[in-house]
Amino acid sequence: MTNRRDKKILKIMSLFAGCGGMDLGFLMAEHPRFRYQIVWANDFDKDACTTYRKNFGVDISEGDIWDVDLSKTPDVDVIIGGFPCEDFSIVRGDTRRGFGAKRGLLYTKFVEAVSLKQPLFFVAENVKGLLSIANGSAIQKIKDDFSKVDHVGYDVQYKLINFADYGVPQKRERVIIVGVRNDLKLKFNYPEPTHIGRHVSVKTAFEGVESVTLNNEKLHIKPSTAEKLSKIPPGGNYSSLPGAKKNWMSLIYKRLHPDEPSPTLVAAGGGGTWGYHYKEPRPLTNRERARIQTFPDDFEFIGSTTEVRRQIGNAVPPLGIKPIAEQLLKMVNGDLEPQKLKEVLNMPNQSHL
Repeated sequence: MTNRRDKKILKIMSLFAGCGGMDLGFLMAEHPRFRYQIVWANDFDKDACTTYRKNFGVDISEGDIWDVDLSKTPDVDVIIGGFPCEDFSIVRGDTRRGFGAKRGLLYTKFVEAVSLKQPLFFVAENVKGLLSIANGSAIQKIKDDFSKVDHVGYDVQYKLINFADYGVPQKRERVIIVGVRNDLKLKFNYPEPTHIGRHVSVKTAFEGVESVTLNNEKLHIKPSTAEKLSKIPPGGNYSSLPGAKKNWMSLIYKRLHPDEPSPTLVAAGGGGTWGYHYKEPRPLTNRERARIQTFPDDFEFIGSTTEVRRQIGNAVPPLGIKPIAEQLLKMVNGDLEPQKLKEVLNMPNQSHL
């Protein structure tokens, strides 16, 4: 069996890293000949960067990506990241601004990084709403920009996946964009779902969670809130309350169902949006949220309770992205022509391709 130290390292640049959910998923990827290593990462959020350093031991670059000179960053083989999605999110109904807002254009820094570093491949993540912006023209624009980067170009695909279908105890739909450098002449195929018809339930995800100490504090809530929650059955929401009127915000006072995956966790908001336990009339602890997002129990989040909630809610579930990371390694190992594979295995970095 190949020793971990003998495996070929594929170096990663992580953009919009947050607390590192996607990064952790790549580091978890298993393969007999390859492994990933993070060599450079960036995020603008102070607490998220502190969490990142704590858990990865990488001195993440903290600051606005607009101010980063990407030409001065290390050469890498892979670029990953979930560019900010607020302006693409469907949670706000019809208020999405997309390309009309500066944050909606942050993906262009991702494109710039790909153009400068010319990695073997890249992986980007975003919300479902990206697919419907401007009747689909936004995702097509993003795809085209990645496809036509200088010198080499990329074969770019995107797919809406539900992380619950890959063993994450959460119904979380996200767009995964994958680009493979054209000169490699490889075709990426998204991994087949492993858990359709047998999703992991919240009850299963929470087994033993009460014994975990990190980030597991319970919130104090008003007696009136606890009383409301006691009247809502598992899987129900505010609409179960007497006199409640229906609206589109089904996550208000949403209680988990023990035998189903969680609904998509949200990163922020008050007014009953914290997500609530199926058995006890209370909000979820951050460790319970971390379990739903498949972070290991020894992953320590740094910041206030509200800030940690935001970090967890914004993260990519590590076990959800891990199959994508592994599929890329299988593609390189199995489909790359022998001479090109030899070059990849022997290269000190991607610039030798």
